[in-house]
Amino acid sequence: MIFLLIIFAAAVAACYFYNTRTFSYWAKKGVKHEKPVIIFGNNVKNFLGMESRSQAMERMYWKYPKEKVVGFYRSTVPELVLRDPALIKSALVSDFGHFHMRGYHPYPKNIEPMTRNIFVVEGDCWRMLRQKMTPAFTSGKLKAMFPLIVDTAEKLQARTSTLAKSGEPLDARDLMARYTTDFIGSVGFGLDADSINEENSEFRKLGYETFNLGLKEVVYSVLKELFPFLAQNLKVFGRVENRVNNLIKQIKESKGNKPTDRGDFFDMLLECQQKGAIEIESLEKFRPDGTPEKVSLELDDILFTAQIYLFFGAGFETSSSTTSTTLHHLAFNPEEQTKVQKEIDEVLARHNNKLSYDAVKEMQYLECAFKEGLRIFPALGHLMRACTKKYTFEDIGLTIDPGVRVMVPVKALHMDPAYWEQPWEFRPERFLPDNFTAKQKAAFFPFGEGQRNCIGGRMGLMQSLAGVAAILAKFTVEPAPNSIRFPTVDPVSDVVQSPKEGQLPLIFKERKTTSMH
Repeated sequence: MIFLLIIFAAAVAACYFYNTRTFSYWAKKGVKHEKPVIIFGNNVKNFLGMESRSQAMERMYWKYPKEKVVGFYRSTVPELVLRDPALIKSALVSDFGHFHMRGYHPYPKNIEPMTRNIFVVEGDCWRMLRQKMTPAFTSGKLKAMFPLIVDTAEKLQARTSTLAKSGEPLDARDLMARYTTDFIGSVGFGLDADSINEENSEFRKLGYETFNLGLKEVVYSVLKELFPFLAQNLKVFGRVENRVNNLIKQIKESKGNKPTDRGDFFDMLLECQQKGAIEIESLEKFRPDGTPEKVSLELDDILFTAQIYLFFGAGFETSSSTTSTTLHHLAFNPEEQTKVQKEIDEVLARHNNKLSYDAVKEMQYLECAFKEGLRIFPALGHLMRACTKKYTFEDIGLTIDPGVRVMVPVKALHMDPAYWEQPWEFRPERFLPDNFTAKQKAAFFPFGEGQRNCIGGRMGLMQSLAGVAAILAKFTVEPAPNSIRFPTVDPVSDVVQSPKEGQLPLIFKERKTTSMH
């Protein structure tokens, strides 16, 4: 019995020391931080579903207003919240070689299939994917596919017109999610998803399942954070894996397993796959003289599937969130909505009342309103990078070690009066060229920053502007009786922020004089 008690005590002691072994890291470096607790660190609320990762970073940002950096412990992993734009630029841009990893997975060589995408993968695999996929998002490609965007925007108009006749509030978030889903189906896969009109569209179901994890998936996600070595093989996205694999199989068969002349994203990946391996300069392997080695990598079936899933998932949630948020703020700011509509009407009048790539490019104030919506409720509430080799922030004399993650609290920076006058006010004119200062630019991260910024940011911007323009050309939006002026962030949302309320109800009223007849 005594022997068993000794073993038990030793096990408890080992567990305690293992789970507190890093908790003196920030104190030794003189970095201010909250006192961590065993197992959870400073991340108790996040693990319990009471606070999103972005909200935790925001809380740290405001708790230590005089600090340039703040320490944090996500379980036993030290993280550094960067509050100073100069330090942020160093990590994301200037010294990218020290921070090329996102750090979402402690074992980047062994992550589940659906997350082996360009957003999550690290090192050489990321560089290969970035190099292969960048040509799909050029201005030329975007302009060529714009007629598909316009076609989807016109379907959005027609569907909204039918629904708005009842006079009842419509969920702007759901409406714009269907628009985005159809855009992705058309531009990404060459499919007519018709989510705008089909209530139970398979694509719409996939989007819902991707961003509404069940209890099992939430538990798996927490276990992977708390016990990464033990839980590394748990699949958070296992339930959508078969659905995505079946979808890809069907699309490949419809295309004859080879690229078509349609030139969509799926075709681009098929082309890349058929070309075989490519050679790149390694981010991970170096010769004795310090120069990078050459490595050869190819787009296998798992990577192919993961990129398709990302294209759908990332485009679906971010664009539906940003477009509906823009409409929401314009509903509560009718004078700004009138300015945007006046511009849309004038631009469309110059383009035969038809949306086009060139027409949307001319809608400067609409873009300002969209960016202002992104400032107040950014789709990405935080950015994260992992230190890959010992690094010193020279400005503050702080050295951090490999494995430490640096966090950029995007939402907090977007709402800091130090950069934005009266930040809670919706003021699109902030983003007019003569008003948007270098100081503000350094604190604005709508699509990330540096080499790991959003590869599809330009495409997302243009299709979002087209969708909002299509709505405002024909409708005026007003708050519904149950609209909430400033929606709160859902505490269980992760990388992409979503409103806790789930919906953004608005009244859509058809305009008496409209463009786009």
